[in-house]
Amino acid sequence: MATIPFNLVSPFQPAGDQPAAIGALISRFDAKNSRQTLLGVTGSGKTFTVANLIQNLQVPTLVLAHNKTLASQLYQELRELFPDNAVEYFVSYYDYYQPEAYIPSSDTYIEKDARINERIERLRNSATASLLTRRDVIVVSSVSCIYGLGDPETYQGLALRLSINGACTRQQLLRELVRTQHIRNEVGFGSGTFRVRGNAVEVWPIHEESRFLRIELSGDKISELMYVDSLTGEILETPQHVAVYPVGHYVQPEDKIPQALVAMRAECSSRIAELNKLGKNLEASRLERRVLSDIEDLEELGYCVGIENYSSLFEQRAEGQPPFTLLNYFPSNFLTVIDESHVTLPQVYGMVRGDAARKESLIEHGFRLPSALNNRPLAEKEFEGMMSRVLYVSATPSHREEKLVSDPPVEQIVRPTGLLDPIVEVKSAKHQVEDCLAAVVDCVSRQQRILITTLTKRSAEDLTEFLQENKVKASYMHADIDTLQRSELLRDLRLGVIDVLVGINLLREGLDIPEVSLVLILDADREGFLRSKTSLIQTCGRAARHADGKVIMFGDKITQSMQAAIDESQRRRDIQHAYNLENNITPRSISKPVIDSLSGILLRDHGDKDVDYHALDWQQQSNELREHMQAAAADLKFELAIELRDKLQRLETQRLAHDEQ
Repeated sequence: MATIPFNLVSPFQPAGDQPAAIGALISRFDAKNSRQTLLGVTGSGKTFTVANLIQNLQVPTLVLAHNKTLASQLYQELRELFPDNAVEYFVSYYDYYQPEAYIPSSDTYIEKDARINERIERLRNSATASLLTRRDVIVVSSVSCIYGLGDPETYQGLALRLSINGACTRQQLLRELVRTQHIRNEVGFGSGTFRVRGNAVEVWPIHEESRFLRIELSGDKISELMYVDSLTGEILETPQHVAVYPVGHYVQPEDKIPQALVAMRAECSSRIAELNKLGKNLEASRLERRVLSDIEDLEELGYCVGIENYSSLFEQRAEGQPPFTLLNYFPSNFLTVIDESHVTLPQVYGMVRGDAARKESLIEHGFRLPSALNNRPLAEKEFEGMMSRVLYVSATPSHREEKLVSDPPVEQIVRPTGLLDPIVEVKSAKHQVEDCLAAVVDCVSRQQRILITTLTKRSAEDLTEFLQENKVKASYMHADIDTLQRSELLRDLRLGVIDVLVGINLLREGLDIPEVSLVLILDADREGFLRSKTSLIQTCGRAARHADGKVIMFGDKITQSMQAAIDESQRRRDIQHAYNLENNITPRSISKPVIDSLSGILLRDHGDKDVDYHALDWQQQSNELREHMQAAAADLKFELAIELRDKLQRLETQRLAHDEQ
């Protein structure tokens, strides 16, 4: 296993409250205090504090975020801070997911339907491969990390380990590749496939984006191993040893399938007898057809649709034993950083109950075996029991963190930039849409950005349409927007492609957009989850990275939550102002380079030239992008051409904005 140390690369040094926070956390973790809380206000550089902690502890780290948007942002930031180390991204690989379900009241069976994002699937495989081969790994994950993933020992045991001069015939190699679900494809060569070229076999590992492995064979031995650039054919690396991992985490070894089939038949027979005894003959017949069909697929193909529902039978787990998850791929001494813990922890704890309710209905009506319940997210005690060192990070820690951590929180209230918390103003909701437009127009005239939060998706879409009709460059973002597009929207907002972003619950915790000077909260007096004290404080924080930061709450009365948020903002402003006076600091807006979007990073990893949006040689960059775009179109790589076209359009928008300045 590689032992490359973590190497934090940054032109900045800790400032404000950061040095004291970093020192306190390091000393507490060195003293074996395994759980700590970092109470850091928005814009205080919590991510940089966490990076310094990782640099000091030198252990693999899981950074857990409560949604894909925040996870994407953290992934990009940590990649910049640790360019020499393995920073991985692990979220749900579904662009669209409809779980299998049964609704008894209408006798409606809903078959599982999903659309997998191949890029995110590659990143998931890259994360597990890195964890099994090196120590300098940071995995940024959503709640997906607590869902079943397959036994890491089985996954590692199925890896095809190749060495130069190692004994291996071509027939043996091809057989092993097929056994690990690699597909032979001589034409559409891509991730998870292989092809034969004379005495060489070329394999494209599932976790690789822009290079493949060429294995040169001489008789019954491996003579050469080389990683080759998929676009240019250039030899990038000639390793002595490599490991080719299975295509997916649920691939099962041949010797486990027969024993699993025996267990499936036994459980099926027992359950059918039980259903017949209860007079549920239809359910018994339905279950028998389903299980026999799956058994036939497993016998013939070694795989079946929904194989994860039989995972406990393959892994021979006892009743109630938790499933294997991403956490099992980490070594025992890893660090877990739970970002925005006041939201993330309740989300993690609640997943298992919803999953169980859905599967119990399927089991009761003969669609699944009872053992399907064992393929589930981790329960609260299981999740907590798997972590050794934990850092809870939040501007508004809840009672959960207080119960889990005996020490008082490490506070980080003073920002390195000297910025104060934003001014909070309350206006009547009677004409909130018109007042909202007036505030937006005034802010846009100063070339600043705006975030607006509403209560529903419909109102977000309607408000966006209203702003667009009034010549405002606006867009909306909610849960129906896919993972990669959310990252694009945030990047577009920073670049000025759009001036206003309207959302519901995604424009709260952790969004780092220094250009935003104004946050508008519609219907702030509608008490509830979206307008609670914590939600309002977090939403106000989105304007805390700009010197002109301001928040306008629209409401016909000041609720307890509104007053609490206003009071907390003022308390922090007083502390920050006193520090600035004592140290003669003039507040300044955060200046931060525009990091490429998640899809842009994936494209760049694929070999595309990155775009420096702030460079002055606009024409040269424009010409280069146009050439790359035309070449991609000529090679029939239309998706790549579309990505490059979008970059070209953003570059042109940025050029116009630069000229206006």
